Amino acid sequence: MTKRDYYEILNVSKNASADEVKKAYRNLALQFHPDRVSADKKKEAEERFKEISEAYAILSDTEKRKLYDQYGHAGIDNRYTSEDIFRNADFSGFEDIFQQGGFGDVFGDIFDIFGGGGFRTRTRRGGPTRGSDLEYHLTITLEEAYHGVEKTIDIYHTQTCSVCRGSGAKPGTSKKTCPACKGAGVVRYSRGFFSMQQTCSKCGGSGEIVGTPCSECLGRGKVKKQSKITVKSPAGVDTGNTIRVKGKGEAGEKAGPSGDLYIVVRVMQHKVFHREKDDIYVEVPVGIATATLGGEITVPTLDGNVSMKIPSSTASDKVFRLKGKGMPAVNSSHVGDEYAKVLITPPENLTTRQKELLKEFASISGEKIDEGFFKKIFK
Repeated sequence: MTKRDYYEILNVSKNASADEVKKAYRNLALQFHPDRVSADKKKEAEERFKEISEAYAILSDTEKRKLYDQYGHAGIDNRYTSEDIFRNADFSGFEDIFQQGGFGDVFGDIFDIFGGGGFRTRTRRGGPTRGSDLEYHLTITLEEAYHGVEKTIDIYHTQTCSVCRGSGAKPGTSKKTCPACKGAGVVRYSRGFFSMQQTCSKCGGSGEIVGTPCSECLGRGKVKKQSKITVKSPAGVDTGNTIRVKGKGEAGEKAGPSGDLYIVVRVMQHKVFHREKDDIYVEVPVGIATATLGGEITVPTLDGNVSMKIPSSTASDKVFRLKGKGMPAVNSSHVGDEYAKVLITPPENLTTRQKELLKEFASISGEKIDEGFFKKIFK
């Protein structure tokens, strides 16, 4: 969503002085204070209040305003987080506005306001979190895709430390209260009546630190190891299909559950068969006599060779359907078909008698034969 111009939001000119910007914000803050409107307009007021507060946070700061004037929103969004925007903003002198509104500690957590958490203070404590998912690309043959296959692969990923069981602390020891945030998990900054807080960088929001680190994982709670994982690829998989292996991704934080491993399948191209979804296509050479008089030919399929009848007077490029000889569908009883395209091929290394018979046939049929071409084709 495109942001509105900060000057437009506060209804001031780009040449407005610091005092003019401050006065404009005061008037708008009083007007759109969420506790000064009726219940049906509270949500709209909250959004408007966030908008004008952000505009004032930028325009009341000399350095941020200079960047905004030069680059617009790009100069702010690419450089500052919500925390940075409000850290040095000059909100001093506005206590009376919020006292009138009974707003309380509305900016107890400025990040909740801009993250959609509403106007409330919340303490952040970092508990166990799920690990990241991993992706692995597996290449198989068309035959393996047809029958289904079981593969063993090597995955290099993090695992929960077996020594400390993810705590990061040496067995027999315990964690200590973080000295930076005093166990709160957050650090609060104040400027005038305005206060905001951010996750403690020392303990990561948990409120605790490892006193004596585990010798195996060095306090991380997880280690990087290689695992052999057996993957079962069902019959019928195609390129781009994924297979989920639960719990084989990266280890979680603070003994949290591991993520999942997603196997992305790639089926190799085949020298004989061509696949289109669940159907298989193949080209089959047929001799002139069989194509003319009819007969049986052998057709390869992914499940072995089969016999197929050829009617008389079959033209080259004629396509025949072999029902149920295609690929099985994953998680379904459906099976595709195979389509055999006939390619009539001239015989090679003819004997003198065979050549004579062909010439006689051509003469009876009224065909004119190019002797040079005849000799070239029928060696």
